[in-house]
Amino acid sequence: MIKMNDIIREGNPTLRLSAEEVTIPINEETKKLGHDMLEFLKNSQDPEMAEKYQLRAGVGLAAPQLDISKRIIAVHIPGTEEDSDEPVLSTVMLNPKVVSHSVQGACLAEGEGCLSVDRDVPGYVPRHSRVTITYVDLNGENQKIRLKNYPAIVVQHEIDHINGIMFYDHINEKAPFQLDETVSILS
Repeated sequence: MIKMNDIIREGNPTLRLSAEEVTIPINEETKKLGHDMLEFLKNSQDPEMAEKYQLRAGVGLAAPQLDISKRIIAVHIPGTEEDSDEPVLSTVMLNPKVVSHSVQGACLAEGEGCLSVDRDVPGYVPRHSRVTITYVDLNGENQKIRLKNYPAIVVQHEIDHINGIMFYDHINEKAPFQLDETVSILS
């Protein structure tokens, strides 16, 4: 079971590397890692498990955050209040790539956080509001998915991790809360 002390923090050089492609066909070690990463996210969102194991809630995790320089991300976005049983998105992506994106941008009103960053970093993180992602799932099948708004932002944040980019690299240093007219703020 993955716990908070398994997650490396900013300053660790692995977080700044471009991670290696996962070899297909997928080996058992890679499948187990993917399942463990997704399990961590689910546990971190479960109030009892989070308290028991002192987990910070997360919706995404990338293998480099576990000091494993591989192109693997896990995403678990819970459903809305009305539809809380069904997650909006819950998957493990191997070798994910953004193959197309909107010109229109989006950012989260409250900014972004990261399990590898233990401090508050104020500022807007502009991203594409819509993306099309290709990836390989844990069954070795090629997948293509279109995402918009919050799920698109989460997946772009995790893909940044496998490219050695931290979320705060996108924040305008001189004017952290300034955006151009192509970026909308999601609340």
